[in-house]
This record gives sequence, C-alpha cells and structure tokens, in this order.
Amino acid sequence: MNKSKFTVWVKLLWMFLKVNLLSPSGPASVGLLYKEAVGTIMTEESFVEAVGFSNVLPGSEALKLAMFVGFAAGGVPGVLTALLGAVLPPTVMMLVVAAVLQRFQQENWLNGFVAGMSPAVAALIIVVAIELFRVGQTKKVGKRTMLIATLSAVAFFFEVPSPLVLLGAGILGVILFR
Repeated sequence: MNKSKFTVWVKLLWMFLKVNLLSPSGPASVGLLYKEAVGTIMTEESFVEAVGFSNVLPGSEALKLAMFVGFAAGGVPGVLTALLGAVLPPTVMMLVVAAVLQRFQQENWLNGFVAGMSPAVAALIIVVAIELFRVGQTKKVGKRTMLIATLSAVAFFFEVPSPLVLLGAGILGVILFR
C-alpha cells in the first residue's frame, strides 16, 4: 500500500471525526469542514460546488459532503474512510442521547432544554450562510450574487423546497455567470 494514500485516508478519517464530534449537526458542520478541507485537500471553489450539489441531491448533507470530499482526496477508499469518520460520532452520540432521553423523558426541564437549543441552531445556520456568502463576495460578483440570494430568500419564504431553490439558483448562475 502506498504510504501517501494511507496518510490521506488517516487525514480524512481524523478530519471527519473531528468535524462530526465538534459540530454534530449537518448545517453547522459545513463551516468547520470548510476550515478543515479548503486549502488542505480541496479548493474553495470545489468546496462551494460540493455544498451546492449536496443540497440538491436527496439525503443527509453531511454524508454527501463526506463522500464528495473523500472522493476528491482519496478516490473510493477516501469515500469509505470519510464516511466512517462522518457516521461514527453521530451514531455513538445518538445511542447515548436515546438512552438519556429514555431515562428523563418525563422531566419538565427537558422541554426547556430543547426550547433553549432552537435559537442556537438557527444562529449556527446563519453564521454558515454568512460565511458562504462572504466567500462569494470575494470573487467580485456583487449584484448578480445579491440577485440570486434575494430570489432564493423569496422562494424559501414561499416554502419552495430547498432542492428546487438550489437547482433554480444553479441554473440562474449558469445564465448570469457565463
């Protein structure tokens, strides 16, 4: 086995273990994965492309990102390694959370705990959106980016499913950024 390939696989495993341990939610993990992957195993453009495609396709965003990044860095074995790193932490955490919830499901404080977490999750999603938007702004796309963002926000407001919004934004991007 080539030592450099093994090093890439270990790096992928560690990266996805770390990302999924430090930010176990899909949208929140995008920001951390960005910091870990961009510049080390993929370009910024490839990462933004990966995030876009992972939102258009059905299924877990975190797993689709793991597959995309894993394949970009290490081919099919990279996919399997990244998936292991992405699946292991949430699986173990869910088993622990399920056991705790079973034990405390009748307690009143649990409802307050969940209600308190909701604004924090919303804030994490906003931070990731700002970071991705800022990445686009460094490319001097200005008005066209604002148009796509505004139309996307309007579509989300009218409850258009997110895969359709992203597909439409991609098509509009092809038209506007030729």
